[in-house]
Amino acid sequence: MAVLTIPTQAFPDQRPGTSGLRKKVSVFQQPHYLENFVQSIFAAIPDRKGKTLVLGGDGRFFNREAIQIILRMAAANGWGKVMVGRGGLLSTPAVSAIIRVHHAHGGIILSASHNPAGPHHDFGIKYNISNGGPAPEKITDAIWAGSKSIQSYQTLDTADVDIDHDGIFQLGDMTVEICDPVRDYAELMARIFDFEALRRLFNGNFRMRFDAMHAITGPYALEILENQLGAPAGTVVNGIPLTDFGGGHPDPNLVYAKSLADYLFGEEAPDFGAASDGDGDRNMILGRQFFVTPSDSLAVLAANATHIPGYHGGLKGVARSMPTSQAVDVVAQKLGIPHYETPTGWKFFGNLLDAGKITFCGEESFGTGSDHVREKDGLWAVLVWLSVIAATGKSVAEIVTRHWQEFGRHYYTRHDYEGIPASAGEEIMATLTAQLPVLAGQTLAGRIVQTADDFAYTDPIDGSISSHQGLRLLFSDGARLVFRLSGTGTEGATLRIYHEHLEQDAARQQLDPQRVLRELIALGKDLTRIEKLTGRKAPTVIT
Repeated sequence: MAVLTIPTQAFPDQRPGTSGLRKKVSVFQQPHYLENFVQSIFAAIPDRKGKTLVLGGDGRFFNREAIQIILRMAAANGWGKVMVGRGGLLSTPAVSAIIRVHHAHGGIILSASHNPAGPHHDFGIKYNISNGGPAPEKITDAIWAGSKSIQSYQTLDTADVDIDHDGIFQLGDMTVEICDPVRDYAELMARIFDFEALRRLFNGNFRMRFDAMHAITGPYALEILENQLGAPAGTVVNGIPLTDFGGGHPDPNLVYAKSLADYLFGEEAPDFGAASDGDGDRNMILGRQFFVTPSDSLAVLAANATHIPGYHGGLKGVARSMPTSQAVDVVAQKLGIPHYETPTGWKFFGNLLDAGKITFCGEESFGTGSDHVREKDGLWAVLVWLSVIAATGKSVAEIVTRHWQEFGRHYYTRHDYEGIPASAGEEIMATLTAQLPVLAGQTLAGRIVQTADDFAYTDPIDGSISSHQGLRLLFSDGARLVFRLSGTGTEGATLRIYHEHLEQDAARQQLDPQRVLRELIALGKDLTRIEKLTGRKAPTVIT
């Protein structure tokens, strides 16, 4: 079977971000666009010959077509084997698990994560390395460099592969294995958790609802929660992945998962509620009439980890992204284990995990994970919560309230201004950066600014430096105000403002965070001049 070399021209916009390359579907559908980027990935992996690649995505529009293109190109580029999830489906944490279980050389994930799907929405592609985690900057930089100079790509002229039935066959000199997308992941969860204890929980009066948001986690949640743990049929809702995610926005927060939140705050609320996102790596946790912030979730899970068989020996350490609240730091200090503050982006946890420095890690953007994979993992977080509930016999509200009483409550809120003009976002950050030298020592919102800086991170394992990771105002009383421009969208920019205040007085730990933090919220709006520059009077999303 002859390898075809197809002439092409470089596209100027294929620089991968922390989560790979994300664009509108119509951009990826341009002739040679996806092919150029895939060839650039392969060129950045010179030792790929004869190795195994894992391939799958969240099922969004263009997923199946992209699978076929990549399979033909993988065969032409010397890969020895490609493992494909049946139907082209694999969650992001499942790709990481399969890479690790089968000692694959890497994996390609087709997803735009929590972004909307459909012919007029978003698509994405990223490469994960042999540890199961996102490619580090040295590889993404090589991909970017290759995409700017590419002149041709390699493929085969073959019919489409049947990806809907399990089996093993040849595509040129390459083996293709179509596999059950859930099996390896479910077996890993059974090794970490006490499934018998969770079965007993569901055999009692405990009720929950899991909203898969018509995205990739549906098949995983149905198999584990309903089939293996015995949760009643209907526990998982919106469980069938659709190419447009049912027209919804698969971002598990109080705005985009409003129907779940309304149900958990209603009169017929179950004991527990959870949702996951487009590719299955994020989670939202709810109790009956109780919302758990992602920062609190990470801290609570770290404090209760030894209830789970996979973590009976305790945690080696914990890490959080810089914008995530400092709640888990307090837990680590009490446990006497190290804690790390990294830039946003899961790849920054990879070195710490591989070096055995940490066991749990998390981001305030609804991502939590551990050393079982090298991605955040939404369903894993749900199983941790269920394990804590089963072990303590307490409700979500009781677990979190008792945690606050012991460790203090980190009042925390994130305000997202989505889709603002990129120029306005850049002006806001540039103006704030220019003010940093004069803000230290000032009294703002009744607090003394102790530090005003642009966060930079020196990796404790490889010594690499990551600069310009977010602007911080650190106050003398421990409060924080953080500003970042997000890079996960495909249009405009998203300005995120994070507000945090620690309350040790148990009598003041049940207040509305927006009221407690109102002075910091007003200060953030004033410093950014967000209304003047964008016309926005209020954030798009508050979490």
